[in-house]
Amino acid sequence: MSREKNRKGAPGGIADGAGISRRRLIGSAGAAGATGLVLGAAGGAGGYAATSGDGPAPLTAIGSTEAMFHGKHQPGITTPLQARGHLIAFDLAPGSGRKEAAALMRRWSAVAELLMAGKPAGDGTGHDTGVALDAGPSSLTVTFGFGRTFFERTGLVARRPAALDPLPPFSSDHLDAKRSNGDLWVQIGADDALVAFHALRAIQKEAGATARVRWQMNGFNRTPGATARPMTARNLMGQIDGTGNPKPEESDFDRRIFVPSADAAGTSGASEGPASSDPAHEWLAGGSYAVVRRIRMLLDDWEKLTVDRQERVIGRRKVDGAPLSGGSETTEMDLEKAGRDGRLLIPDNAHARISSPEKNGGAAMLRRPFSYHDGISADGTPDAGLLFVCWQADPFRGFVPVQRKLDRGDALSPFIRHEASGVFAVPGGTAPGEYVGQRLLEG
Repeated sequence: MSREKNRKGAPGGIADGAGISRRRLIGSAGAAGATGLVLGAAGGAGGYAATSGDGPAPLTAIGSTEAMFHGKHQPGITTPLQARGHLIAFDLAPGSGRKEAAALMRRWSAVAELLMAGKPAGDGTGHDTGVALDAGPSSLTVTFGFGRTFFERTGLVARRPAALDPLPPFSSDHLDAKRSNGDLWVQIGADDALVAFHALRAIQKEAGATARVRWQMNGFNRTPGATARPMTARNLMGQIDGTGNPKPEESDFDRRIFVPSADAAGTSGASEGPASSDPAHEWLAGGSYAVVRRIRMLLDDWEKLTVDRQERVIGRRKVDGAPLSGGSETTEMDLEKAGRDGRLLIPDNAHARISSPEKNGGAAMLRRPFSYHDGISADGTPDAGLLFVCWQADPFRGFVPVQRKLDRGDALSPFIRHEASGVFAVPGGTAPGEYVGQRLLEG
């Protein structure tokens, strides 16, 4: 899991399943006036210091938060939601193969490590654009994945896992092929928009002649500290979104979200299904699969519903995310509880009911989305919705069974449209001196 620290390097955050993230700690202090906190400015911020001889000014809490590039897993999977995000897919250029892909991943990993530490992309060599001048790392994460076609273009089809097979079609699909899939996928997140864009520009520039942009999408979430207390994010429908996510402290979290090694899979029984840890796929141990969907929300239609009707579509109260069966946001849903009229309090076709693990054989995924808004269409409707990103050890045991169930009668379906899609194998994290994907490309 990703780990975070302040600019002085004090350890904190989630470290391979233990502890509380620095960012969550800062967020918890928000109600008591965390906006007044000033943390040390030592570390990566020095790369942006002016040459006047004056030391850099202390960074605010948001600017000082740093996620670790190296670790068991890549950053950006268990990292708390970030305020700004970019998703970008590349296709390898004609003539680029395994050798060129390895050189690209080496460059990308090097620049990601620098930027996540709050250092210039050129590490003082004058090649940095200066877009994020004066800013700290701001929880920046850069995450890399490989699409199905990457293995064909690099001559590595024998090492392509079956879990990258194409997703089945769904009735809500209106997919644009030009904005779907891709050889390579990069997820960028940060709590500052300029820091996020800075990373996006650096990744694009480092691609050089090796890879070309296939599609790119921009997203956002609420900025940390904008609420009186840390809370689950809301989507553009106004609903609290992500309550049912698996929690890192749960005993089966790693089994559900991360691909085991061949040895671990053999001893745990986790080797069933398309994502089985065949020795040929050992390069993916500690990694995960990202399912990426651009889901347009038909907000004009949704906003015509009364709040009561919206709540019955979702199965949860809008104000606090509590299930309609009672309690608070974190109270387990009572799917059998009925009202005085004999009707189920959580309707049969409510989104929360249909998507719950109890109704899907325990299928679970870690949802980590961004909202998006790409302007107003000529007819006045907003092009807005969710850049849905979910993580799991196997999409055919996580995303697919849940989506199939939703496809057969989700009350939310008339108000959304899936417009783009992709599945990417995301390798595990790296040790110092390694680059992402090295076990695949040099194995």
